[in-house]
Amino acid sequence: MPKPPLTLYLAAPRGFCAGVDRAIKIVEMALEKWGAPVFVRHEIVHNKYVVDGLREKGAVFVEELEECPEDRPVIFSAHGVPKSVPAEAQRREMVYVDATCPLVSKVHIEAQRHADNGLQMIMIGHKGHPETVGTMGQLPEGEVLLVETVADVARVQVRDPGQLAFVTQTTLSIDDTAEIVAALKARFPAIIGPHKEDICYATTNRQEAVKAMAPKCDAMLVVGAPNSSNSRRLVEVGAKAGCGYTQLVQRAADIDWRALEGIASIGITAGASAPEALIDEVIAACHDRFDITTELIETAVENVEFKIPRVLRVPA
Repeated sequence: MPKPPLTLYLAAPRGFCAGVDRAIKIVEMALEKWGAPVFVRHEIVHNKYVVDGLREKGAVFVEELEECPEDRPVIFSAHGVPKSVPAEAQRREMVYVDATCPLVSKVHIEAQRHADNGLQMIMIGHKGHPETVGTMGQLPEGEVLLVETVADVARVQVRDPGQLAFVTQTTLSIDDTAEIVAALKARFPAIIGPHKEDICYATTNRQEAVKAMAPKCDAMLVVGAPNSSNSRRLVEVGAKAGCGYTQLVQRAADIDWRALEGIASIGITAGASAPEALIDEVIAACHDRFDITTELIETAVENVEFKIPRVLRVPA
């Protein structure tokens, strides 16, 4: 029986970003240098496949530093940590490696700089997300106020409306964040924004590719984890940009094929913490069921690379 025809649109860029790639390499290099076990505070990146693979190599994932023994190295995840965490590691004389994405570290530095100038910070982010917790934890309690929505902007109570600055989580929806920024500027005209947008290049590029692809697709599959902020934003962006149906899937086995019956085109993208192996798996599953014509929707070319911390670098 012949397979039904299907146009498969592949978004580019998709999948791993430089910060995720660097964080995974840090864990692998730490295991090579110090042997197992190496402890990792929080999932190094939000992807079960990646975390399980590193666990098999000897990484032990914990939520808090107190779960780590003092005689083994500990790595801080790509999302960043509050200042209290490395301070405690130093107090306990632990060997630690900070795998915080340099673009998240940039936001931390920015927040500290504004605080040093006497400004109270407002952070646009998702409550409880490790990146938000890490960024808010750069400054003393009450110095960073969190807003998640335009409605929150109307309610937020600040110390001095003339002495404010804002930062954002790096993995937010560009369009939703723009609305919140507009509301902040309308209520607090003197508020100071970042020199350069905090939402990272990878988040921006993946969302732009989805916006270009979505109007062409009957359905879209986003490869990513349910706890991955940037993956969940891709689902939302796809729906807003005109794709009638979007699924977030961790692996090919998660695809709801019944929901895709009778469609003529599927778009595929992936969050910044999803490895290419899982994207290939989803593409292969489509080939098993359909007669595929593939089209690439490329909106940017990425060539960003971040340095590995000096402690792990092999001397030249």
